[in-house]
Amino acid sequence: MSDTPNAPGYRKGPVLLRRGQVPATTTDQNLLARGESADWVHADPWRVMRIQSEFVEGFGALAEVGPAVSVFGSARTKPHEHEYRIGLEVGRGLVDAGYAVITGGGPGVMEAANRGASEAGGLSIGLGIELPFEQGMNHWVDLGVNFRYFFVRKTMFVKYAQGFVVLPGGFGTFDELFESITLVQTHKVTEFPI
Repeated sequence: MSDTPNAPGYRKGPVLLRRGQVPATTTDQNLLARGESADWVHADPWRVMRIQSEFVEGFGALAEVGPAVSVFGSARTKPHEHEYRIGLEVGRGLVDAGYAVITGGGPGVMEAANRGASEAGGLSIGLGIELPFEQGMNHWVDLGVNFRYFFVRKTMFVKYAQGFVVLPGGFGTFDELFESITLVQTHKVTEFPI
């Protein structure tokens, strides 16, 4: 992370942090931390309120989106790579078919799908997550919501999408794919193409 005043910064939920303000751990890491201290008894009841507020913010921001499809894929794909071009085509094609495009809002395939949607004149949505190594929303996102907790974010991907498109990616992409397959297999969601 650069110490220059114009450094991209670190996002913690809706808050931007730079230089000495960047925390050593993420909110999810703190939630899942194990320890012998009973201090969590005093913190976790308030954490529930933060989790609830993320659901409320997400539901409020996305309630009127209309038909949408979530696109998952690698954050590491570069614009000159074949998978990036596929992401562009998917984003454009979904808009041409009458859908908004929802991604994780990051770079790579997510950026490509958001860009394709935006260039085709459609709604381009990003659902960001607090991570220690990501820079934030790509510039093609029209409507962006940042989350601290993966499970809240994944709820939004499923609730506001009529289907998923899964392109090549890493562990995060696999996590999203397997969660969606599990939801279909257990009939938690129905009529949901992947």
